[in-house]
Amino acid sequence: MLQPPLAPARLWRLSVAGAAGFLALWSLAALAGLTSRDFLPAPWDVVARFAQLAVEPFAGYVLHEHLASSLQRFGMGFVLAVSVGIPLGLLMAWFPWVDRIVSPAFETVRFIAPIAWVPFAALWFGTGIGGPVLIIFMGAFPPVLINTYRGARQVDRKYIEASQMLGASSWRAMTEVLLPAAVPSIVAGVRISAGLGWQSLVGAELIVASSGVGYLMVKGQASISTATVMSGMVAIGVTGMLIDVVLRRVQRQIEVHRGL
Repeated sequence: MLQPPLAPARLWRLSVAGAAGFLALWSLAALAGLTSRDFLPAPWDVVARFAQLAVEPFAGYVLHEHLASSLQRFGMGFVLAVSVGIPLGLLMAWFPWVDRIVSPAFETVRFIAPIAWVPFAALWFGTGIGGPVLIIFMGAFPPVLINTYRGARQVDRKYIEASQMLGASSWRAMTEVLLPAAVPSIVAGVRISAGLGWQSLVGAELIVASSGVGYLMVKGQASISTATVMSGMVAIGVTGMLIDVVLRRVQRQIEVHRGL
């Protein structure tokens, strides 16, 4: 049996307690000297290094410039995935013959981990922007297509039939009936897509990039600077959380507008 939802104030207290407990355990492990501070820095060491990276270039750029480079790659790959995935998902739901053509190839490709595309990206694009964009696209594309397809397939057929009886063309029925009805599912897919695309970006930058937060982490590893690597991880985690917060608010606004 599902438990009733907790009050927002209590949820916040639990979240703060969880974060404080994690930081306390981390601090104790660092202070205990179980390993060198070069390999397990204390939280305050990471904070100090993070602040230093914000003003002093490392691997060619300061931290916010690395982050801007990562966001540029992510934006290109993510927008491309959404721009292809939504129309293709609607077409597959509307035309059975499109579904038959696309599904075999898609069902094969979507089970390939995005990081497996790194060798091809490196061969085709080198360290240029095309390689990471390809990897981000391969991570972000499947969720948005699948959710668009499923959302469109779940639309009540009577609405489609009613629009066609009123003389709507296939294009108008698809864009003015099918697409609006599938929007909640599409937005949910976009949120999942953004998360997977951001994770794929970091993996790509570890190998096929000359800037970005992933590249900064590689250089931090090469110089045996765990604090640098962990600063990059913090930047990645916080940025990913902010991206999801924005998309979650968009999703909530759509649900409120539709009375869900």
